Amino acid sequence: MQANIAIGVLEASSISLGVEASDAMCKMASVKLVKAQVIAKGKYTILISGPVGEVESSLRAGVETVGKALVHQVLIRNVHQGVLDALDKRAPVAALEAVGVIETKEAIASIQAADAAAKAAKIHLIDVRSVVPGGKGYVTLTGEVGAVKTAVAAGIGAVPKDQLIGHVVIPQADPQLLEQIGK
Repeated sequence: MQANIAIGVLEASSISLGVEASDAMCKMASVKLVKAQVIAKGKYTILISGPVGEVESSLRAGVETVGKALVHQVLIRNVHQGVLDALDKRAPVAALEAVGVIETKEAIASIQAADAAAKAAKIHLIDVRSVVPGGKGYVTLTGEVGAVKTAVAAGIGAVPKDQLIGHVVIPQADPQLLEQIGK
């Protein structure tokens, strides 16, 4: 299910410019500042949401502000609601079926992967971690094995090749994983 809103994510290699960009982005357009934070290696990520045109304008202002400190940016139109529900927190899941994991080098790539995966197949996003030690990101999801394979393939296809660390599909996940995944 699509949330009928867009999200924009910007990652900068400078904390001070990241804070300045957050301000510029909020002043440029009617967007919601969902998250702005320092992540590993002294980088700064900014996540905004709102109507597509507003998010596009806001992202342009952020990119202009950070200049050469830009690490990565992404605009996702009609973001899948599951991404918002599982972003940096665990979404409730009653039981595990097959499990898929996509691991990325940068925080933003995990959000791209999650959105593509959720739109490609009927799966349940367990969590979308955009900030883990070392600046990495990862996505965990569950569902019927065929759907998980399709979703993982779509997720890794949406991520630039140099951003992908690894991925796995576990066809019949042990129920004990439910307590550990997404903590």
